[in-house]
This record gives sequence, structure tokens and C-alpha cells, in this order.
Amino acid sequence: MSRRHIRLRMKDGSGPGKITDVARDGSPVVRHTRPLRKKGASSGRIVTGVYMANLRGYGFARPVDENWKDGDIYISRDCTNGAWDRDTVEVRLLPKVHGRKQSGTVTRILSRGVNEVIGTAERDGHVMLVIPDDLKLNRTVLIPDEARNGAKDGDKVLAEITDYGRGRHANPVGAVREVFGPADAPGVDIFAIARGENLPMEFSEKQLRQAERCPDHVLDSDFEGRRDLRDWQLVTIDGPDAKDLDDAVSLTEHPDGYTLGVHIADVSNYVQESSQLDREALRRGTSVYLADRVIPMLPEALSNGICSLNAGEDRLALSVIMELDRGGRVTAHEIVESVIRVGERMSYPDVQNILEENDPDLCRRYEAYVPLFRRMETVSALIRKRRMKRGAIDFDFPEAKIELDEKGIPTAILPENATVATRIIEDFMLTANETVAAEYRKRALPFLYRVHGEPDPDKVEELIAFVRKNGVEIDKKKQKITPREIQQALLRIKGQPGEALISRVILRTMQQACYDVTPRGHFGLAAKDYCHFTSPIRRYPDLQIHRIIRDDLHGRLNDRKIGHYREILPDVARQTSMTERRAQNVERETEKLKKCQYMLSHIGEIFDGVISGVTGWGLYVELPNTVEGLVSVSGMCDDDYSFDEEKRAMTGRLSRRSYTLGDPVRVRAQGGDLRTRTIEFELI
Repeated sequence: MSRRHIRLRMKDGSGPGKITDVARDGSPVVRHTRPLRKKGASSGRIVTGVYMANLRGYGFARPVDENWKDGDIYISRDCTNGAWDRDTVEVRLLPKVHGRKQSGTVTRILSRGVNEVIGTAERDGHVMLVIPDDLKLNRTVLIPDEARNGAKDGDKVLAEITDYGRGRHANPVGAVREVFGPADAPGVDIFAIARGENLPMEFSEKQLRQAERCPDHVLDSDFEGRRDLRDWQLVTIDGPDAKDLDDAVSLTEHPDGYTLGVHIADVSNYVQESSQLDREALRRGTSVYLADRVIPMLPEALSNGICSLNAGEDRLALSVIMELDRGGRVTAHEIVESVIRVGERMSYPDVQNILEENDPDLCRRYEAYVPLFRRMETVSALIRKRRMKRGAIDFDFPEAKIELDEKGIPTAILPENATVATRIIEDFMLTANETVAAEYRKRALPFLYRVHGEPDPDKVEELIAFVRKNGVEIDKKKQKITPREIQQALLRIKGQPGEALISRVILRTMQQACYDVTPRGHFGLAAKDYCHFTSPIRRYPDLQIHRIIRDDLHGRLNDRKIGHYREILPDVARQTSMTERRAQNVERETEKLKKCQYMLSHIGEIFDGVISGVTGWGLYVELPNTVEGLVSVSGMCDDDYSFDEEKRAMTGRLSRRSYTLGDPVRVRAQGGDLRTRTIEFELI
């Protein structure tokens, strides 16, 4: 028996046994022998949990009891009893096997977690089926003739489940509720992904009317109590295609240092708390930016209109005006309601070309602003130097820019790296966010913070072992790792071939940032205070913070108002953390889909890449354009390869040839699967 088969048996977690075959999905078929049972192991206990399906047919139940300390319960494919992903189930515990995860069998389904599926309608003779896009829902849905709702073969549809069937192999029955159009029609694929994550796609007529009733210009009455900053030299700097411009910047120099102004659109003046628009914005939580569209948090009449800081137009803002010394340290600040007028709408490429290329045409066109951009570059470097000195972690990964034709087909995938222009805006926005958060933490007023916790100690130990095996030292001096220690490790690999890959391993060790009412600090930024203040057009937490600040500025933060905020903010934090994760999922899945479509048009072509992951089932290879694909171990036919998990290496038994993270390789695009959004490579 080869090492690969031994590895498969152990990875399956089915206990001791002998492999007699390999199933079509690649999983082993095992003839079990008697397991080694842990002495005193209990069985028969009933536990309630949420079932999480795996693509291979088995799954795990996550107990809902907070006192449960033994982790998720393994459910083999023969013990699911018809449970679907996200069902709430009762699980009877099986005898504990020594050295293995607690296992169990589903005895009852208490409630269904999925009541509708999105998939592709297919005709099979006289029967219509819906093949779910979600691979965890690995059952075909039968659609009776009377429930097709006009769906045709090849349409992308939403089907409601009307009967879940009985037993593990029974097909559910459903009814088509929405027809999105042919699966290959422009935009339908991305729409289906977004709809599958329950993203709100359309605004109601009432919400649109409410947005349209807002004025399209600043009213005379709006000036009352606001500081008039229209004679300040202000610019916006955004992507070339951006339309929702919610931040402008100003910068002047004086003998003692600089005055930095970060001016943010005052969306709270137009979106009142508990209004139809406000409730919908909270439900959405964030705007979602996809390859072919933006799903906005607010209707375009606001997001691209009166709330957008369009050049040459008077606009209402909340301005954070900060005094910086010659070292870039904030020495004083004030937060004011203001009226501003942006002088120029700049793009990142134009500012970059002015600062890095000294482009003569751009320098002539923006002659009055070139000194401002030079000052910005200087102050940005000072701010960044201070942030790095305190230990902030700087992950510098390229992002993929996907270009589509009129049919939604990707024609190019280009890596976009940080530039001097993007760093200027990032540094100024971070400074404003930290300044605002510190102000309200010190005053102990109810607030919404952006927090990033310390990484899990066990993951840190695994990380340290891994990077040291790859020749990178992490100087962990105390029980807990510090941001500075991670930063120093990243600096040691700067410019090396494996920089991006080891950086990603380090990033996966980090916790996910979220929103919280408690100022627990931001580990990645090495910041005691942090919040999201600078993007109220596209993020609800920023809008919520603006309301608190305006109530504070107007003297309305009395006991009643403070009590109100203390009551609602925990729910706002939970909701916006959830909607942020939902948006990230949609953005990630649509990007994977478009990358797969792109590579399917390049089958047979050869690419240079680097190994970005090593697993028991193969090598992941990343191309310079950020596309990642799998070289399956079953396709590595020049030797019998085995996976060394400790070294993260794949080594040939005969040749001793080894593949590990960061190794340069040449691959041929071999295939792809749009349903799984995966790409297949072969080594050449």
C-alpha cells in the first residue's frame, strides 16, 4: 500500500481499517476493524448542535451548549440521517475512540437551516431538476411540472424546498420561485452568488422615494452652526471608476509642523435614525464591490449624489482637523461639522504619476495642487514610520483587478499593488480613525470600535514552527506574541521569493477583525484605539459613529441618549460584523468564479508561478496575476509522492525531489470547474 493511501485513511478519520477501494469523489472506502476505545468513554448522550456539511458527504455538529468543551462532533456519511448543511440536529454520541475526535450519529432534525436553494435547472427526460450551486447541498432537487414557474433548461433559478425527502439518499422536492435567466447570460452568474448569500439586491419603492426627496444641493439652513471650510484646498483621491466619494483631505504646513484635515461626508444629515433608509442600510451593513457591479448600502441618489464629495459642489461634512508635529505625531485635534468644497477629483494613478514619474502633462494640469501632493507624500511617510515603529503589521498583497467584456467574460486579470497614492489616503484615514476612537474611549461615551484580537496561542506556536522551518526567525520573547515580533519577521523576508506566501500563512494565523462596543484595541495595527469613521456612504458603523459625534457636538448626549446608544450598539456591532463577513464571502466567490472562467479560455497555455500551498492532495500554485490552481498529487506521475505535514513539503519516494512553499514552478493550465470554482494545473 502506498504512503498516499495510508495518508488518505488517516485523514478520513474513520478509524482503523483496511482500504478496499477509492470512491469517485476521491474519498477512501474502508472496511472497518474494531476501534480502540478509550477506557471509560461515554456514549448514548444526546447533544443538540448545528450540522456543518463537508463536500465529501460527512460533516460535523457544532454543539449549541456553551458548556460543551470537546469541540465539533464528527458525523460520518452513514450517520447524517438526511441532515443538510446548517440544520439544527440532535446527535447521539458514539463511544470515544482513543486519539480521535468525538463522533456521533444524527438521530433527529429539529429545524432546517436551508429552505431554498439557488442552482441551474436541467431537463432529464420529462423531469426537471435543479442542481444546487452550493456543493454542500449535494442533492438534486426535483421540480414537479406545476411548480416550474416558467423555468427552462439551463436557467439559473431559486427553488423553495417543499419536501426534504426521507433518508440520506432521498431527493428533495421543490418549487421554482424566481428565474434569474439563462445561466450563461451576462451578470447572471454573479447575481446568483450574491442572491445565494441573501444579499439585498434592490431597494423598495418607498426607500427610493425617501432618498429622492433629499435635496440635491446644500441648503442655506444647513450652514447654521457649521464651520465654513470652502476656501480650504481640498481634494479627493480615489480609484478612477469610483462614484461614491466619501473622504476628502487637506494639508497645510506651518513652522511647528502640519495641519491635516480629513473631511468625511455627513451622511447622517440625510439618513435619519430608524427611517426606512436607515433600517435598510443596517440590514445591508456595507456596500459590496463585485467584478461587474456595486451593490450599494444606500440608493444612488444619496451615495453618488448629495452625499458624494463631488468636485466643485458644496457638501456637508464631519471634519477631523489634526495638528501634527515634524515627526508626524498628532499633538491636538478637533472634530467639527463643516461645509466643504472639493477643488479637484483626483485618481490614484494620476497622483502616483505626478509623484513618482513627474508626468509633465499632469503636473501642468494640476499645477496648483502639485505642492499639496508633495506635502502629502512627506507627511504620509512620517505617519507610516511612526506606525511601523510601534509595531504595526503591514501585509502588502496585490489585489486582483478583473476586466470584463460586455458579456461579463473576463478578458484580463491584473495584480494591483499599493502605490504612494494609495498609501497617502490609507495613512491619513488610519490617523483620523485612531484619533476619533481615542477621543471617545477617553471620555467613556458609548461608541462602536473596530477591534482585532490577539491570535490564538496554539496557532501562534504552529506558525513559529512553520516559519522557522522555512528559515525565518520569529523572536517571541514572552508568553504572547506581539505585533512588533510579527512585523520583524515580515521585514526579514522582504524581497525574498517566498515573501507573499509566508505572509499569507502569517495572515491566516490572525483573528478576524470585527465591531465591538468595548475598545479592545487593534492587534494588527498595534493600536490601542481604532474605529471606522471615514466611510459612512458604504459602511454602517461609520454612519452610526457620525450620529453619536453629532449628538455630542450638539450637546444631546444626555442620560437618556447615552442609555439609548448603550442599548442598541451591541446589536449594531453584531449585525455589521455579520454583514461584513457576508460581503467578503460574495466578493471572494465571485472573484474565484471569474478567475476560473478566465483560465478556462487559456487551457493548454504555460505559466510561471510559485507554490502557494502544499497539502496531502497536491500543490497549490499561484501565478503573477493572483490566479491560484491545484496540481493534483494523482497527476504527479513521475514519482510516488508523499506529504510531510510538519515540513509542508511533497517529496518523491524514488527521486527524493521535494516541493515546498515558495518554490518556483512552471505549469500548464489543464482544466477548471465553474461549479466548484477551481482551476487545475499540471507541472511541466
